[in-house]
Amino acid sequence: MDFERMGTIFRRLALEAGAQILKVYESPDFEVKAKSDASPVTEADETADALISAGLRVAFPDQVLITEEQAASHAQIASTFLIVDPLDGTKEFIQRRGDFTVNIAYVENGVPLRGVVYAPAKGRLFYTLPDGRAVEEAGPFDLDLPGPVTALSVSTPNNDALMVVASKSHRDAATDAFIARYRVKDAKSAGSSLKFCLVATGEADLYPRIGRTMEWDTAAGDAVLRGAGGKVVRVDDHSPLAYGKSGWENPHFIAYAPGVVLK
Repeated sequence: MDFERMGTIFRRLALEAGAQILKVYESPDFEVKAKSDASPVTEADETADALISAGLRVAFPDQVLITEEQAASHAQIASTFLIVDPLDGTKEFIQRRGDFTVNIAYVENGVPLRGVVYAPAKGRLFYTLPDGRAVEEAGPFDLDLPGPVTALSVSTPNNDALMVVASKSHRDAATDAFIARYRVKDAKSAGSSLKFCLVATGEADLYPRIGRTMEWDTAAGDAVLRGAGGKVVRVDDHSPLAYGKSGWENPHFIAYAPGVVLK
């Protein structure tokens, strides 16, 4: 696989999709519809999905493509595939809270090897380099000429004073009970796959998700975190979170800097 070409295409498509999303986000009003599972979807989700899907199908015609907004794609199971969440954090988008992201990833044999996470309203762009290392690029973002990048590296956590990040829209008693097992210095809330990226940058040590997620929600952020030296494991047995599962649903998981002593 030509990871240099892949990274260039992922980055450009994420930026183009982000620009389309912001047009809807900054408009006076937009329609919110309900999908078959009762989750919300907007024009921004659908426009971004169409743009990214078209670009990936042209660039990688032989790769299986899994995307949240195209239910027909969910029936495809392969060892190697592209996976997209064109707008993760739709609830944050609807409430105009800014914590939403564009996510594109490449998975091989159950492992998300490469990915890009773009938070257009936050002006933050994270991605993996051709060698797999993770970086954050400083804006403004040119479609063709990447700007300066900062290499990402997870924290060296203090287990007596952990920095925790948890979901903004899905925080519940089960999550709070899990966090209570640890000695926490500070706990912050964030939406979408940004939580993975906050662990990747060292802004947080631990991100537990005790709740339902799908592989397209997590793959790109997982790739970025792995590229920064972090890990994502199942809550039940601490085995690595794997991709390409039937039904695409994730178990509860923990994303963390390896110095965290898991409980």
